[in-house]
Amino acid sequence: MIPRYARPEMVAIWSPETKFRIWFEIEAHALSAMAEMGRVPKDAAEKVWEKGGSATFDVERIDEIEREVKHDVIAFLTHLSEIVGPEARFVHQGMTSSDVLDTCLSVQLARAADLLLADLDRLLDALKARAYEHKDTPTIGRSHGIHAEPTTFGLKLAQAYAEFARNRERLVAARAEIATCAISGAVGTFANIDPKVEEYVAEKMGLKPEPVSTQVIPRDRHAAFFATLAVIASSMERLATEIRHLQRTEVLEAEEYFSPGQKGSSAMPHKRNPVLSENLTGLARMVRAFSVPAMENVALWHERDISHSSVERMIGPDATITLDFALARLAGVIEKLVVYPERMQQNLDKLAGLHNSQRVMLALTQAGMSREDSYRLVQKHAMKTWERGADFLSELKADPEVTQKIPVSELEAMFDLGYHTKHVDTIFARVLGAN
Repeated sequence: MIPRYARPEMVAIWSPETKFRIWFEIEAHALSAMAEMGRVPKDAAEKVWEKGGSATFDVERIDEIEREVKHDVIAFLTHLSEIVGPEARFVHQGMTSSDVLDTCLSVQLARAADLLLADLDRLLDALKARAYEHKDTPTIGRSHGIHAEPTTFGLKLAQAYAEFARNRERLVAARAEIATCAISGAVGTFANIDPKVEEYVAEKMGLKPEPVSTQVIPRDRHAAFFATLAVIASSMERLATEIRHLQRTEVLEAEEYFSPGQKGSSAMPHKRNPVLSENLTGLARMVRAFSVPAMENVALWHERDISHSSVERMIGPDATITLDFALARLAGVIEKLVVYPERMQQNLDKLAGLHNSQRVMLALTQAGMSREDSYRLVQKHAMKTWERGADFLSELKADPEVTQKIPVSELEAMFDLGYHTKHVDTIFARVLGAN
């Protein structure tokens, strides 16, 4: 992942130094378990922890060894033996490379999920605060991009809150599913290592034993994890797209914060562009793209192959680092979002009351007119507003066919904005609870 879209804490999870430290802990915990069972000398396990626990693993040296042996885990174990000495011969007994690699990946993905959950919490806090701030700020709702009926800006943000709350639940479940440990040896039969070792390592690493590892942890778990990240990215894009639309000059109901000294265009000094939301749209595409190879990794040959390995070396860091950056950026956008209630009201009034058309139609049907005739009658006057800019209420009041069914005073009362927002509190209580 390029540094432009990366934050240090998430990057550190995927660094070679972190990876080799996790590899050591997996190997050393396995050795401790075997020592407790009497399979290896306890002093050997103690020596490995003493020497390896305080060591700084030399990434360049490990890479040098790997260039010769063409095997990353063997290269690490060789380097570990250089540090520990003769006692290193007891390390990795009965284990296979996948035990180390897959368990390490589980640890890294679980840690990454923890950071992403913190990102979601920040975003949820921002959405909740801004939703309550604008709970009663009226704005026009749009379907197909066209004025429909009134809503409030707070409801728009409450919807986003509910969506990201669901995403948080999905990520919690995905983290639990991915956090498994495999220390089962060749083809996953435990022939050369006791299952109790796996249980011990799992507990120490904050994981659960994989019920059937077949030498590798089944990749349906990983597919579900990356699919969850993709869904979160899609929700992120949905909110970013809404902001982009609202910032369009013709709408301008909300816009990204434009800081002092910021420039919007190299050519046009007047420009204020939704560059952060546009960036989020692009990053969401990348996170979604990583879910496809994760799903293709599920179909491995027999008990294992390594067709998944090169994929995961890329998508593990890239998907989590990208989403971490993007969620933090989105939270910042929401926290600083500039909202224009006056412009929302202007846009709400732009079509001279057309957003009340359904209410008038329903009143006509309740007064005895067929739905077809009611629709025809209301649409006739609505089209005058669309095409000639006529005042919708005035047109209705001037039509005897309408006023025979609905008195003028009742017609006027139907154009009350509060009718459309009377259940906002109910929706907020469902989504956010009592404030």
